Amino acid sequence: MSDHKRSHAVVMVSFSFAIAFMLHLLLFCTAPMVTVIMDEMELSHADFGFIFAAAMISLVIFRIPWGLVGDRIGYLNSFRIALPLAVGFAVLRAFSPGYAVLLVSQFLLGVSLAMVLPCLPLIVKEWATGRPGLSTGIYVSGFAAGNATALALTPQLLKVMEWREVLLAYSGLAALVCLLWFPLARSRGSGDSGVPLLGLGRLLRDKYVWVLLLFMMAAMGSYDTLATWLPRVLEMKDLDKALASLLPLGFFIAGPVVGTLSDRAGNNSTIVAVCGVLAAASIVGISYAPFPLLLVCIFLAGFATIGVLTISLTMPARHERLSPAAGSVVGLTSALGNVGPLVMPVLFGFLIDVTDGFYASIFSVAALAGLAFILGSRIRLRG
Repeated sequence: MSDHKRSHAVVMVSFSFAIAFMLHLLLFCTAPMVTVIMDEMELSHADFGFIFAAAMISLVIFRIPWGLVGDRIGYLNSFRIALPLAVGFAVLRAFSPGYAVLLVSQFLLGVSLAMVLPCLPLIVKEWATGRPGLSTGIYVSGFAAGNATALALTPQLLKVMEWREVLLAYSGLAALVCLLWFPLARSRGSGDSGVPLLGLGRLLRDKYVWVLLLFMMAAMGSYDTLATWLPRVLEMKDLDKALASLLPLGFFIAGPVVGTLSDRAGNNSTIVAVCGVLAAASIVGISYAPFPLLLVCIFLAGFATIGVLTISLTMPARHERLSPAAGSVVGLTSALGNVGPLVMPVLFGFLIDVTDGFYASIFSVAALAGLAFILGSRIRLRG
């Protein structure tokens, strides 16, 4: 690769990190606002769970169309459409006067952000063919950085700003990413891959796609649920809810570490199985482990769940049969996989309301991650 192309590759991989950062910052910044929003709008825990679920609904609906469009017109044009929409809907959310408008703005924000996950693998496919696992891990770390910023910075900002002002400030960061994309982003493709827009039938008949779907559903459902509710769980344990930032720290480390291991491994099944054991044990440990060990459990819960997500996002770009439709595959698996993030946060909050505690909620997440990863690892996961 020439120096000129290498510099473009660095820029595009950096963009993948920045866009991933923006996605999770906008999605998870409401988690530390749980108490203030519940008090202002007189919501139950289940009601608050629907705030996050509203975005998940639109992600489920629109990731498949965005994946098909991304394969057809290319990631460059797709982001030119979706990034301005994301900024506009993020600003709209910041001016929500009540619960109904907040739910609608969350849904619309999800419509635009649904484009991100199907199109990021296309950047990796084009600019990082030599080490797709590591490059995938880099943008996965962007998700983690956005999540960590949301969980760690938001509580501090809430001490000096009203929650709507915090949302408006975060929408400004999204606007910066959008403004930089137009003059700096590049693609070596023509923008039209020739992939048919209606190729879902073939993908749905592929057993490998269903395995990736299982991993996506469990990984995203488990992590997103913990990211949404862990600040509240820590608050119920009379601990500083900012400790929840250890969860995205595990997320951040898992991306490049597991991505590099994936590049070197011919078969990723063992990695997935180990992540399954770690996920189940560490998530249960959040309920029962004493304080010093609790911090390790929070970190490992993020590491194990996102380790499997990294492999799930890497495989479509490197798999010989799935690579020509990588955007469609990720759009399909991440969209249907969002059934996990859609259902689990609401179930988690419901179980808190019913049991007046968090033990049943934590166990449900541990069971989902452990069983899905361990059972799915029995399939031979080769690129």
